Amino acid sequence: MKKYTGYILFCLILFIIACGVLFNSRKVDNNSLEHVKVSEVAHTIFYAPQYVAIENGYFKEEGIDIELILSSGVDKMI
Repeated sequence: MKKYTGYILFCLILFIIACGVLFNSRKVDNNSLEHVKVSEVAHTIFYAPQYVAIENGYFKEEGIDIELILSSGVDKMI
């Protein structure tokens, strides 16, 4: 009997967590976006996930407005 009670309790907790994750809808107002300037050294394939996230609006969903700039002459800083 204790075995089934523990199993049912585990399933209930898992169900509650899953509902919390699935129905978590946070709306972001465009006026309340935090502006962040991101400087990249070169346009390379290593930044591809960042480009995809910017284009698909993932940062705006989280309340961040990204301004992407290219900084040249970084090799002359040393």
